[in-house]
Amino acid sequence: MLGVIAGDIIGSVYESAGLQGKAPKSKEFPLFQPDSRFTDDTVLAVAVADALMARADYVDAFHSYFFHYPNAGYGGSFIGWAMACNREPYNSWGNGSAMRVAPVAYFFNSLDDVLAEARRCAEVTHNHPEGVRGAQATAAAIFLARDGRTKEDIRAYVANQFGYDFSRTLDEIRPGYSFDVSCQGSVPQSLLAFLEATDFEDAIRNAVSLGGDTDTMAALAGGVAEAFFGGVPEAVEREVTARLDDRIRSVVSRFKALTQSDFS
Repeated sequence: MLGVIAGDIIGSVYESAGLQGKAPKSKEFPLFQPDSRFTDDTVLAVAVADALMARADYVDAFHSYFFHYPNAGYGGSFIGWAMACNREPYNSWGNGSAMRVAPVAYFFNSLDDVLAEARRCAEVTHNHPEGVRGAQATAAAIFLARDGRTKEDIRAYVANQFGYDFSRTLDEIRPGYSFDVSCQGSVPQSLLAFLEATDFEDAIRNAVSLGGDTDTMAALAGGVAEAFFGGVPEAVEREVTARLDDRIRSVVSRFKALTQSDFS
């Protein structure tokens, strides 16, 4: 889960440029800046981890974390849903379902269970088919990476199971890519950022370089990269944990201790 948080924090300062169409479209940028911070991607992924460990209801967890971190940068629909303490989903196809799903891929030890729980985690808000698809594809990629599968295995499974197109390279996508918070317009690109990466940092740089929803896309790529490359580099981990508060740091630590053992 730390890979998700790292991607979120690193991408946080570049999101506004992507939104304004002024993204640098480059892999050359500082990983951390003074105003790099965690956003809603981190808050809701941690809420999922907390809910899984406590066997708690996702809706209750999301409401609780929203009111504890009201200024984390949530989407408008989520804000309205949380502010109203609504318990019904709002049919979103946004990438919020994918950005928070990583803990599911670590908590369960079979792909079928991961896919089923990813659907449940998504559908409390994102019950649109694309919202569910984005969450399941992301969770499956992370699980397969944990399970030691090759990049080609992961690429083939996600393409065949979810219909995502990986035929174009990042270099082909980058020039014309613009800010897109839909699952269908950001999840496959984020997964491709991992698939073309040589290491964890390269996955993050790939995602940010597309110039879109940089914090979420880097979080998605970072989540899979962490599982595939065997963790987050120590220097990155130090920078990330220093930017977390005690509550989030505690949940991350407990979740890591609970899920770090090997599985079959």
